[in-house]
Amino acid sequence: MASLPKTMKGVIIEKTGGIEVLQYKTDLPVPEPQEGEVLVKNEFIGINYIDTYFRTGLYPPPSFPYILGREGSGTITAIGPGSTYNLQPGTPVVWMGTSAYAEYTAVSASSCIPVPGSISLRDAAAAILQGLTALTLIREAHRVRRGDWVLVHAAAGGVGLWLCQLLRAVGARTIATASTEAKRELAARHGAEVLMEYHGEDSEAFVRKVVDTAGGEGVEVVFDGVGKTTFDASLACVKRKGTMVSFGNASGAVPPVAIARLAPNNLRLMRTHLFGYLTTREELETYANELWDFMTKDKMDVNIHKIYPLEDIVQAHQDIEGRKTTGKLLLQP
Repeated sequence: MASLPKTMKGVIIEKTGGIEVLQYKTDLPVPEPQEGEVLVKNEFIGINYIDTYFRTGLYPPPSFPYILGREGSGTITAIGPGSTYNLQPGTPVVWMGTSAYAEYTAVSASSCIPVPGSISLRDAAAAILQGLTALTLIREAHRVRRGDWVLVHAAAGGVGLWLCQLLRAVGARTIATASTEAKRELAARHGAEVLMEYHGEDSEAFVRKVVDTAGGEGVEVVFDGVGKTTFDASLACVKRKGTMVSFGNASGAVPPVAIARLAPNNLRLMRTHLFGYLTTREELETYANELWDFMTKDKMDVNIHKIYPLEDIVQAHQDIEGRKTTGKLLLQP
């Protein structure tokens, strides 16, 4: 640690709220890796909608001051005691965890994956969380098979574009919704077969159109990261014995649901959390390696919307909350 700086740049919050609670600092202490941790000098940091949940308090931060951010990529500069899965200083890695909005992050080695030479650190940071979210959705939340009709909401967002690409790669047929014509066209370029506007006030017409498109029975699965405003229509689009997967709250949290609503068509309802699928080191390595393979063999686009300097964090949050973005937002310390 002697060759490392004592302080670093980073972004903290000391209370929850709007963008005004984001504080860019240049004198935060550089963390020291503890048991089973590695210290990563971040080159790229991912921004995700979940970051706004922690900032606003929808998901309460564990303590204050709190450094936002769930993923990054960079180079290991130090290792702590204990098992670090043979990770060594100098290794390029991508990681998922907490406290990403900073120059340095102490990361659990169990959540840190070496980046192969075929993948850049930029693309690894852009892909890891959203790509693995999409991949585990189609593998675990509902095992999508060739020919399945699938409804994807917010299809031009970060996870949405990954879903469009992965669903195309496995041979599924995707109905995509997005808020503007430009976003719907983007979803089409990434594999969506049928494009639709959000249902707005006429949810019944939206449901009829989805069901008719999917052969009159409905879709095998809905992947819904929007939440409150799309949930009821999404559930109505699912065919008998199909699955409704809710994985985000972009429009607000879904209110409590009467379980009896699932009975008429024997539906499955899931609320997923990525890290529930990546509990073990073996699971993380398996899915990360599958993602790298998809990226290289199927030439998937990581869809980087913009790379912001770390000090422009307020603008980045304004952009992601204002639906002004398509694809992935990154920070650079």
